[in-house]
Amino acid sequence: MTKMELRPLGNTGLKVSAVGFGASPLGSVFGPVAEDDAVATMREAFRLGINFFDTSPYYGGTLSEKMLGKGLKALQVPRSDYIVATKCGRYKEGFDFSAERVRKSIDESLERLQLDYVDILHCHDIEFGSLDQIVSETIPALQKLKQEGKTRFIGITGLPLDIFTYVLDRVPPGTVDVILSYCHYGVNDSTLLDLLPYLKSKGVGVISASPLAMGLLTEQGPPEWHPASRELKSACKAAVTHCKSKGKKITKLALQYSLANKEISSVLVGMSSVSQVEENVAAVTDLESLGMDQETMSEVEAILGPVKNLTWPSGIHQN
Repeated sequence: MTKMELRPLGNTGLKVSAVGFGASPLGSVFGPVAEDDAVATMREAFRLGINFFDTSPYYGGTLSEKMLGKGLKALQVPRSDYIVATKCGRYKEGFDFSAERVRKSIDESLERLQLDYVDILHCHDIEFGSLDQIVSETIPALQKLKQEGKTRFIGITGLPLDIFTYVLDRVPPGTVDVILSYCHYGVNDSTLLDLLPYLKSKGVGVISASPLAMGLLTEQGPPEWHPASRELKSACKAAVTHCKSKGKKITKLALQYSLANKEISSVLVGMSSVSQVEENVAAVTDLESLGMDQETMSEVEAILGPVKNLTWPSGIHQN
């Protein structure tokens, strides 16, 4: 088994696994996940070289953080062997980006994660807050937490790409270390590409999530609440069907598409079973050793051509 590739994350000095462990499913967001399964999944991920774990107090109403904490403890390895990101500002109860809530939030998160510090603390889904508050209040509060050693680095996350330039243009260079973008670097939408030179010039590390477009590029299809247009859903379904008819897995192809760009430090994928971990790691190792199935990829790109980059404008506001 080839070792999982590690990539540098901006100017942080961190080296993150090309595939990152998305822990939202551990909060039983997509269906129930037993604690034993969660721990086994994380153990397998770590064994296969995944060292980067991403969560939020919003996922499963704090359950994801608790599960992740238990899983990390069960690894019984030095704290420096893994990298943990959590978030603040978005909760089951709603949004609160105030300095006071952020301070309370990190203490609660650390307790649930059973950690003394996180490596990255993100402001979560900032398009739902006031971006000026993020700049003038939230990020300064995070800088304070960084000085106190509760987080090593600071990040921002959200769906619309212009939120990143808005914030980064208004804070001193080096204030924000990382951005987490989702649904904008996959086969059906690669608009994050246009932003990469800008992010690089700012010295900001890039993490991309949802390579499967929150279920659009999977055989079971998206959840009921998925915000994509009918046109986008049906094109993705056609692409899935096409791959299936050729005996190919669209999930593997879609993940490889996202992994192929080394400017993106880590691609976060939600995982809640050992078999999912093995499938995701195989996608990376096969990409390194065998390369991508270019023929099927071209066919999928042709099917998705008419709906390329037609992602919905804002994140999902459902509590």
